[in-house]
Amino acid sequence: MDRLLNLLVALPPALVLALVFLLPALEASTFLGLVVPGEVAVLVGGVLAHEGRLPLWAVIVAAVAGAALGDQVGYLVGRRYGRRLLDRVPRRFARSGELRRALDLLRRRGALAVVLGRWAAALRALVPGLAGMSGMPRPAFTVANVAGGALWAATVAVLGYLAGVSYRLLERRLGWGGEAVLALVVLLVAVRLVRARQLARRDREAGAGSRRG
Repeated sequence: MDRLLNLLVALPPALVLALVFLLPALEASTFLGLVVPGEVAVLVGGVLAHEGRLPLWAVIVAAVAGAALGDQVGYLVGRRYGRRLLDRVPRRFARSGELRRALDLLRRRGALAVVLGRWAAALRALVPGLAGMSGMPRPAFTVANVAGGALWAATVAVLGYLAGVSYRLLERRLGWGGEAVLALVVLLVAVRLVRARQLARRDREAGAGSRRG
């Protein structure tokens, strides 16, 4: 990741600004976020703004536009192609159970899951398509997408601006934060699943008891 950061910082400012838009746009629409988090480009854009090579407002606008547009495309792809979308997901993510847990979270938490998913790289790439698959209404997704994307993009860009030359340390801390959010989401889903199984078991026992009576 350090090599990627060094490469981005050395690029011409106009190209960095294009990547600030492009990488977040490709995260969910092509699952690129499972390999290269879009926050890397946004963070570097903030660093260049700190150095006076880019306006901070331009970095934020490009990041918000890329994040919102890319997630909207991901949602529409998931809505149109449904389960065929899962064929594009790397097998290690499919086998890990993250897809099933993310779908369950979306069904239970709805728009809140879209906003939370912005802060973890894996969820950021998967949630929009899964939201389309799960049948979430487009207006609800769009509002959550724009709100979550704006908050995420502005926060990462401003943190890059404030960090200046300390961007490598910030990128690592952002990664830790994303893992913490992901762990919290998985925990919430696990609690829901356990409760659902307990209720189902009670229903089966109650049904068996009534039949015996």
